[in-house]
Amino acid sequence: MRKELQTNLQFVDVLNEWDPFHLKSGDYDTEIADTIQAVHELNDPAKLAKRIQAIYEFSFEKIIPLKSCIKVAEELLIMKENETCSL
Repeated sequence: MRKELQTNLQFVDVLNEWDPFHLKSGDYDTEIADTIQAVHELNDPAKLAKRIQAIYEFSFEKIIPLKSCIKVAEELLIMKENETCSL
């Protein structure tokens, strides 16, 4: 359980650094929580990217380019895979 918490905190760091709307104030708490849930549910980068895009679009009424979402989705899934491999 501790390892999963550590990985979730790493997800938070990655998503805060991503800052797709350049808010610089870390106002993505809800979106980050929803995205982390999606990471645990999905293993396909394209599906995760579309979910991330939808999560942020719902909150900000702006569309993030899918290419940007795919990049962060791939990074998150690599971290998830590394967590499961190290158990």
